[in-house]
Amino acid sequence: MGALDSVIAASLPLVPKALVSVFAKPYVAGETLSDQLRVIQELNAQGLMVASGILGEFVTRREESEQAIRDYQQCLDEIAARKLDSNIHTKPTHLGLKLDREFCYQNMRRILEHAKRYGNFMRMDMEDSPCIDETLELYYRLREDFDNVGVVIQARMRRSLADVRKLAAAKANVRLCKGVYLEPREVAYTDFRIIQENYAMLLEELLSAGCYVGIATHDELLIWEACRLIDRLGLKPHQYEFQMLHGVELMLRRTVRSQGHRLRVAVPFGPNWYPYSIRRLRKNPAIAGYVLKAVFKS
Repeated sequence: MGALDSVIAASLPLVPKALVSVFAKPYVAGETLSDQLRVIQELNAQGLMVASGILGEFVTRREESEQAIRDYQQCLDEIAARKLDSNIHTKPTHLGLKLDREFCYQNMRRILEHAKRYGNFMRMDMEDSPCIDETLELYYRLREDFDNVGVVIQARMRRSLADVRKLAAAKANVRLCKGVYLEPREVAYTDFRIIQENYAMLLEELLSAGCYVGIATHDELLIWEACRLIDRLGLKPHQYEFQMLHGVELMLRRTVRSQGHRLRVAVPFGPNWYPYSIRRLRKNPAIAGYVLKAVFKS
């Protein structure tokens, strides 16, 4: 099946945009900020928090990053004006990481300053392995002036335990996920069980150190493990949160909420949904088979 998924993923750019949109629709709020605000309101009404993200990555022109800053600032303005429960998350390469590191740093500062005016929060997403060192360096530098910034660690990466121990010492706000990027075996675990075990170990390191953790997973075994740790450590609901993607595992989402845990839904939006979807699917071909099934089912 893996080989078939790879063939499907390589063929995705040939699939009509309208068909790909059938798959993307449940997972993306839409192309506009109005679409995003509508979905935030709907999720807030269900007792769910939101993380808003504007689709875009690996920009090739500074103008693209400048536009992203304006879009994020407008998003923060509207969230505050409507009293919605949503923070934001940004991809460093969307803000120019691969163009100029200092340019990216200054762009991050501009968004953080805007968020801080409203008492809001920005999380820096983690991208593929060549970006990890630069992203963490930016995070620690921003932490010198801002307390409303967080970062992401991927359990798939072999280096993550060392990264987590440094973040734990700094009492960082961390989103812990498995990681979507397929990486070479020398830098990443490829065995599913090992990734699960590493996730559980990293989570224990962070929670035991008193870090606020966004427990980002749709894996019910890891949710069980997180609940076990939360109970053993005697944590209160305000000391952590679960996180899931928009349109994924709705029943499990309801189950987590029914047990008294807070849950944040990551909701992407923006006109770049199509190239973003194609890149994500090509980076993780295992998803491609599900895409094809969803398209034909629809």
